[in-house]
Parts: sequence; C-alpha cells; structure tokens
Amino acid sequence: MPAAQKLLVLYTGGTIGMQMSAAGLAPASGFEARLREQQARHAQSALPNWIFRELLPPIDSANMNQGHWLAMVAAIRQAIERDGCDGVLVLHGTDTLAYSATALSFLLLGLPVPVLLTGSMLPAGSENSDAWPNLFGALRVLAAGAPSGVHLFFNGALLHGARVGKLRSDAFDAFQVLPRRRQGERLEALPAQIDYRQPRQPVNLALQPLFPGLRAAHLRALLDSGVQGLLLECYGSGTGPSDDAELLEVLRQAHARGVVLAAISQCPQGHVEFGVYAAGSQLAAVGLVSGGGMTREAALGKLFALLGAGLPQAEVERLFALDLCGECAAD
Repeated sequence: MPAAQKLLVLYTGGTIGMQMSAAGLAPASGFEARLREQQARHAQSALPNWIFRELLPPIDSANMNQGHWLAMVAAIRQAIERDGCDGVLVLHGTDTLAYSATALSFLLLGLPVPVLLTGSMLPAGSENSDAWPNLFGALRVLAAGAPSGVHLFFNGALLHGARVGKLRSDAFDAFQVLPRRRQGERLEALPAQIDYRQPRQPVNLALQPLFPGLRAAHLRALLDSGVQGLLLECYGSGTGPSDDAELLEVLRQAHARGVVLAAISQCPQGHVEFGVYAAGSQLAAVGLVSGGGMTREAALGKLFALLGAGLPQAEVERLFALDLCGECAAD
C-alpha cells in the first residue's frame, strides 16, 4: 500500500459543500477554494498534492443516478491515465453514499489505485461539523497508503465499499459495515469484460421487497416495464409466497425472456440460502440466483456493473454468485 503522491479530489455535491439558499441548504460550487483555504490553516499536516474536479452541476445525492456513476468513473480514469494521479477521494452526499460506494466497487474492478469516498452529516463551516475531520482524515489515509479497491472513510473509520450501509441519519457514525453473513467462491481471475476500462451502458433495474399481499399483477406490471434485472428482497433465508402459482409463473416467464432475477434477504443480518425451506427452493426453481449475504446496495451495484457491460443472462448469473471484490467474502 504505497503512499499516494498525487490525488484527485472529485466533488459531486452533497451536504459537505452545501450552502444556505432561500429554499434551505442546497449544493454549491466553489468548494475547491474553501478546501484550499482550510488546508492552509493547517499547513503542518503533510498531505499529497491534489487536483480538484467537480461534476457539474453539483447535486444533492438524493438525485444520484447511474449516469452520475458513469461520469465519476470517467473522471477517475482521466485523472489516472492523463494526470498521473495515484489516489482518489470522492466527496459525496450521505443519502446515497453507500449506493455509490458499492457501484464504484464493481465499476472500478482492477483499478490500480485506491478510491475513498467521504461526506459529512453537517456542511463544512457549520459549528461542530464533521466535514473537515472526514475530508482531511480521508486525505491522511491516502497519504499513508490506503488499501486497494473502493472504501468509505467516515467518522474516523475506514469501511469496505461493497459492504457498507447507512444506518443512521442523526449521528456522525452514520455508516457501518453491515454484519451480514458473507459467503461465495472468490473469482479466480478478473474477466476483461468487467474490468474498469470496459464501457458501461445504463440498465433498467428494479427492486421489489416481498410483503404479505404482494400480487402477481404487481410483479407483472413491473417486469413489463422493460426491466433487465430484478432484485427481490425475500423473507429470512430466501423464502417467498410459494403457494402463489401465478406469481411464480410471472417470475418464470420473465426469466425465460432473459430478465436476471436475484434475491437477497430483508433481514439486516440475513442471508439467502434457498435449500433450507421448500418456499425458497421454489423461488430458485423459477430462476432466482442467490445474493447470499449481500446488502441491497451491493446487489444493485453488482447487477448494474454486470448487465451494463452487456453480458448475457447466464454469465451475469454466474458472476453475480461469485465474490468479485470482497462483497461475499468472510472477514
């Protein structure tokens, strides 16, 4: 883990750089000047040189979408390949920070430099804000030599990017690595089709939690909207309404026409293991692939990266079940 010598600071918006407007706190440009001014006040802290880029317009992360993720990847690649950066810090709003951390974990597979994401619960400049401690803490981690891959730095902790979730909205320790059972055979060699240099396209993804009263018509309407991948949040260890033949048939037909169907557990510490109950086995029989103990964020990011690379259904399902970057591995 060599120390970074030249960093990219990529600003996307979010609370960390927000300023007050007539309608309340809103994303604002001009954060580079504020960051350099703050760093000058603490010149004794040795930090690598850094260049600043921002995605325009800066956004509230509640507006994050797949296009923004692809723009981040393009900016990161340009900084590494053209500008010679050997480390990246992404400044991001907290609402979708875990989604972006997991998406980038899969979109940047094989990237030779570390990528850290951070943000803050209070804007920079607010009294007792966590903005500068998070930002300069992340820069110091990169300066000391960060581990490879994508990580989140928040409230003094370095968290795995493909396992993290936001658990609180009212405290500085808002993010944690979720204590879900992780299992999955490690991918032996990274296929070129999912390397970070592989172009990606937007993907029509959908998420559907199971709940008592879910009807086949609900799923049919969702799947008829052109969905390429559907993530089902199942009960417990991967069970669902196995006595609803119509609902199972809707899923079977969707799988037959090429839709990737994946399953995760609704339980905060759950994992999918289809063979435990007959109700789970019936879901597996209609084409669902197990997400094991993956989080919602990780499963969605993984589906996006695989389907966005244009892989066929069977290859997406094969790779989805494997551990690509530590999202399925035991600690």
